[in-house]
Amino acid sequence: MKTFTLHTVDGRTVSSLQGVDLDVAAGEHLALAGASGAGKSSLLRCVHRSYLPDAGTVTLYLDDGPVELTALPDRALARLRARELGYVSQFLAAPPRTGPLELVAAAARRRGLDRADAADAAAGALRRLALDEALWDVDCGVLSGGERQRVNLAAATVRPPRLLLLDEPVSALDPANRELALDLIASLSDAGVAVLAVFHDADAMHRLATRVVELRDGRVAREGAPADVLAVAA
Repeated sequence: MKTFTLHTVDGRTVSSLQGVDLDVAAGEHLALAGASGAGKSSLLRCVHRSYLPDAGTVTLYLDDGPVELTALPDRALARLRARELGYVSQFLAAPPRTGPLELVAAAARRRGLDRADAADAAAGALRRLALDEALWDVDCGVLSGGERQRVNLAAATVRPPRLLLLDEPVSALDPANRELALDLIASLSDAGVAVLAVFHDADAMHRLATRVVELRDGRVAREGAPADVLAVAA
């Protein structure tokens, strides 16, 4: 459950999520469908714990057992995020004066690679998403929206995490780069990555998702195979 208090005179609260119960298995791609405001991005942020749910639990199953994310202290959560979670939003948050290669390599180091291997992995990730090598040491702040989105995706997948959260990861990409990004996301199933994704693009959901959950007014309205759920939603 997640609610927000509006900064208005009466301080009204708005419910974003109510009683959502779902799981994502290793190698599964679960896509969230629903109208704008249905709670899709809020759910991703609660799983990532950018938002702390008002009630309920978020459990991540590691090799040595389950971890309750909502109960972790902030520092422990930050360490676990760095190793086990990838999160791609529509916007890239990069430190000032940091280039794509440095940013992606830092993500690889947090996932356990040494400096040399991390640099090699970062270069490979950026090449796979066709980011021009002339941009690798340019401040991320001056990149275009599509370039930033590819850097964001490269950083999230450079050494595939246990769980990948995607919030409109290809919204700013041209057709050719969109294909590269979707191919990369599709390949993660074979690596055992659990993917929880938001796409407004039905074609991407048909192509990638093994299961679709439709949210409506913060609740699960239906779930099933993409052809079944998206046909009804349309």
